[in-house]
Amino acid sequence: MDMQLKRQESDRFQEALIHVQDTYNTVVGTGAAFLVIHNGAIVCEQYWGRQGTDAHARAIQPDTQFHVASVRKSYIGFAVAYAVYHGHISSIDDPVMKYLPELDSLLLNGTTLRHLLTHTHGLHMKNDELIREFAPGLSWSYRGAGIDMLTRIVKETTGKTVAQVLSENVFEPLGFTQSGWYGTMHDKLVDVIRLPNDTSWRTSESTAGDQMNMYVSTRELAYWGYLHLNQGMIDGRQVVDKEMFELATSLQSPELRDKNLPQNGYLWFVKDLPANLTEIGDHVPKDSYQILGYTGVTLLVIPHHELVAVRMFNSFGSPPGYDYLADVRGFGDRIMQCIEKSK
Repeated sequence: MDMQLKRQESDRFQEALIHVQDTYNTVVGTGAAFLVIHNGAIVCEQYWGRQGTDAHARAIQPDTQFHVASVRKSYIGFAVAYAVYHGHISSIDDPVMKYLPELDSLLLNGTTLRHLLTHTHGLHMKNDELIREFAPGLSWSYRGAGIDMLTRIVKETTGKTVAQVLSENVFEPLGFTQSGWYGTMHDKLVDVIRLPNDTSWRTSESTAGDQMNMYVSTRELAYWGYLHLNQGMIDGRQVVDKEMFELATSLQSPELRDKNLPQNGYLWFVKDLPANLTEIGDHVPKDSYQILGYTGVTLLVIPHHELVAVRMFNSFGSPPGYDYLADVRGFGDRIMQCIEKSK
């Protein structure tokens, strides 16, 4: 089946659209997009700019695929949920060493898959060496070492790459053709615009779903959120088993001493107890969840209001004076203002 939603244009989210425009004018980029699904219909969809800096660069449009950076983690979280649901992983409280026995057992002692999924593992790659910053479950830190381990665990347990799990269970059944990992560029992929002298950007030729080279169109990212919102049911048909979405988007974080640290499901940020350091806006209700990337791409799902909101940019990094986390929290709060004002 091809996933298509009806359109019901509304100016209800005009202030949120202006917020996205303001961010686009602040960051270093050439293109942006904004889309809202509300009560089962696309109610707002807007595109700006071009896919690159070249004078003849293609205009941003519905089939433009943005580099989603860490938004890819929501897809990795699904692949882990798939492995758990189908019994390839017996429990996320299993030690990492059970699945990756070649790692340093002393360094990994006490580290579980739950810690990897909720950024509470305390591991960090520094100068090509894996080190420990804090004991597992003691604190929270946004590090890539846990993501690398999770993609390897998916492959070891299922015999499939993250990309294969997504293709077989989501992309092909729903007719997604604008979501994936790309080893080479093509004309529908945006150029990622970086700050001068940025050295942190990297590309990859891997198409296994284990690297930061995932590109997704605005609509298909919104549809990905809508699939979670409806727990795999589309047009009255259970296309993907709902239990995987329940695992991925429910609170999985261990109880931490510092209650102000972010909370996670299977890599998704989830809204549960009040937390000062959350990436989700203060006014966004409990049980909402969000995933975000350093290109400014954000996917927010608010089940309480049957809403999915997406913003896309082709910017990488934060220019001087731009507070990335404050801006992404502001995005969610502006969405909520639009909902509350129109009641």
